[in-house]
Amino acid sequence: MSKSLDSKIEEILTRGVEEIIPNKNGLKELLKKKKVRLYLGVDPTSPKIHLGHLVPLKKLKQFQELGHEVILLFGTFTAQIGDPSGRDEARKPLSIKQVKDNMRTYKEQVSKIIDLSNIQIEYNADWLAKIAFPELVRVASNFTVSRLLERDMFQKRLKEKKEVWVNELLYPLMQGYDSVAMDVDLEIGATDQTFNMLVGRKLQRIFNKKEKFILTTPILLGLDGRKMSKTFGNTVDITDSPNDIYGKIMSLTDSLIVPYFELVTNASLENIKEIKNALLNKKINPRDAKAILARQIVSMLYGQKIAKEAEEYFDKVFKEKRMPSGIPEIKIKEADINILKLLVRLKLVSSTSEARRLVFQKGVKIDGIAQEDWKKVISVRKGLVIQIGKRKFIKIV
Repeated sequence: MSKSLDSKIEEILTRGVEEIIPNKNGLKELLKKKKVRLYLGVDPTSPKIHLGHLVPLKKLKQFQELGHEVILLFGTFTAQIGDPSGRDEARKPLSIKQVKDNMRTYKEQVSKIIDLSNIQIEYNADWLAKIAFPELVRVASNFTVSRLLERDMFQKRLKEKKEVWVNELLYPLMQGYDSVAMDVDLEIGATDQTFNMLVGRKLQRIFNKKEKFILTTPILLGLDGRKMSKTFGNTVDITDSPNDIYGKIMSLTDSLIVPYFELVTNASLENIKEIKNALLNKKINPRDAKAILARQIVSMLYGQKIAKEAEEYFDKVFKEKRMPSGIPEIKIKEADINILKLLVRLKLVSSTSEARRLVFQKGVKIDGIAQEDWKKVISVRKGLVIQIGKRKFIKIV
């Protein structure tokens, strides 16, 4: 066992790791003895993968680079049930068509992080959709209702006299059965998946008479420090443009700079320690640290050349307050139009209610002037520039 390989295993089991169950040393010894079979499950409940998904995906990639047998599992069946983890109310069930539509570009998105030519891809509908009722009863007979209801989100709902649905209780059993069906040694997932993964660990012991390790990764918070959610508008999607990713990272709350370096980037631990100390000692401005972070994240997803262009774009628009080049242009027929209808007409927003909200928040500018009156009628003319937020521009031609 070479020292370099030993250190690689140590880093895999330390950096970006919240917990290893039952213990770190046992998994370390297993990794030294054999090529382990491990997996990460992703439920396609939405069409986009965000930076939060990158944390366990990057961990999967590390095991892949060490030559282990890596499986990426798409939860084509479990997505139809809906994971109750962390939910104050039940998820709306998805149809098979919705699941397929959501995952249409998943492989393309994941390929930005993982080499898909050297990975096994599975879909849990291949076995869960075919499971016989007697087998389901056999799985369920290993758990009590009281144990399944111990989860904090269920307890919260019960106290608030909200419903807990039977399909939600079945979800961890179905996810747990994935471990049995694929006969794995290790499962990777974020900390909110710990309960589900423990169910799989128990079922693996019962059905396959085999130990299953669990490695949990921290949950990456959104740009504003809250849970990363489209509802809060604080996500960074892998499909976002380089300019948008760069700009969003520059809006990151200062306290998350170091965690983002640790969990999302490929920066060395030594380099991250230097940045952390420089921030603590005020030897580097948080804005400059975020610029380094934004450049590294865009480079990882799009390459260094495009990252440099995104940085130049950001500096031009936000530091130097200059109008960006290459603004999308559109021609409209109306001579005079209400500002809300104009924003919808230009497809800058999806509805007049969203447009009204942006105007109230002073998030709409016309020729650089913030708009405050949602009833205002705009006189349309050639060269008029409409801006939404910090990064969306359209010019009338």
